[in-house]
Amino acid sequence: MNFATSLAKLEKKVTLAFIYKRQWGSGRHSPHNYNLQQVLFVVSHPLPCSSVHIRTEESQSQGVLSQATHNNPCIEDNPGIEVAQLWQQSMQAAIRNPVELCRLLGLSGHFAEQAQQADALFPLFAPREYVARMHPGDEADPLLRQAMPLHLETKQIPGFEHDPVGDSLAVQAPGLLQKYRGRVLLITTGVCAVHCRYCFRRHFPYDEAPRSLDHWEPALKQIAADSSIREVLLSGGDPLTLADSRLENLLTNLAKIPHLRRLRIHTRLPIMIPSRITSRLIQLLRQTLLTTWMVIHATHPAELGGDVDKGLARLTDAGIPLLNQAVLLRGVNDDVETLAELCESLIDRRAAPYYLHQLDRVAGAAHFEVSPAEGKRLLGELQKILPGYAVPRYVQEIAGELSKVSI
Repeated sequence: MNFATSLAKLEKKVTLAFIYKRQWGSGRHSPHNYNLQQVLFVVSHPLPCSSVHIRTEESQSQGVLSQATHNNPCIEDNPGIEVAQLWQQSMQAAIRNPVELCRLLGLSGHFAEQAQQADALFPLFAPREYVARMHPGDEADPLLRQAMPLHLETKQIPGFEHDPVGDSLAVQAPGLLQKYRGRVLLITTGVCAVHCRYCFRRHFPYDEAPRSLDHWEPALKQIAADSSIREVLLSGGDPLTLADSRLENLLTNLAKIPHLRRLRIHTRLPIMIPSRITSRLIQLLRQTLLTTWMVIHATHPAELGGDVDKGLARLTDAGIPLLNQAVLLRGVNDDVETLAELCESLIDRRAAPYYLHQLDRVAGAAHFEVSPAEGKRLLGELQKILPGYAVPRYVQEIAGELSKVSI
């Protein structure tokens, strides 16, 4: 009987302390690879099997112990575990305090102090699975930069505003936006699996969005009244943070509208908390009468691997096509090598690189901006080294335009 099966069958609640030796390639953009050096097993107080504690060799001297499900063999297929609730537990256990995040990663107290003011404007939220992929002690880690509040966010920069893509102008009903012909977007929730520091909706008035199926009625009636609408995009927030029952109710009501053909789900959950890809979720997506597409959001190759790969494979094996959209971000993926590795990693996982977005000029994110001229140069280099289907479209969303604008 193997280790994971023993845990599942006994339904023991355990604490695992894995001491890893981290092997790095050259440069700060290298994916995070681990070699198991020693395994310690301790039966402990009740914890779900997903709550594995990982202690890196670098942080051992500081006593840093962080929960994560990264590469956890218990997550995927053991029948003795109630998988459906693991992702919700991960949401509850997410890190919300910059001081805690700095402590876990062995970063300086000064770094944490600087984060406090920006955190008050747009609070930190980072799942422990994602934090487990960050490099301890590295303030420039490309995954950390996406999640950690920085004092730079507090600066007011001309041209960076609260609604850079014109969402407020596109509202047709509470929670319903239409910018482009034949398709509409539903703001399903304000909850996300991570608070990306460059999010173009970081200032969105989510308190005005519907919170129950009854509140969705005006939006559903608006969609039903317009026979030109063929496709509905579920966005947010992140629609996969909805409980399965609420998601099922929404999909059922959308499928009753006869002229709708397609459903597109924009989500970061498969990357942030891969345990969200449950058999029940796949069943919901497969049983709808609408053709379902999923658009994931990976910006760096270190976000892929392990349980993320297993979740993406379950989706594609179930016949759900995957597209990826990334944002070109300074200090994260603004070099040819990182972008090429991201694109190749995606097609290896049967996810098509769909869009590479120019940063939306949202207030608080100016430090992420890469010039369009530099972006065009990077795309030109990608075209020289990648097959055509692996090169994303480099686009910008401009308020009032009838489509994304190619750069």
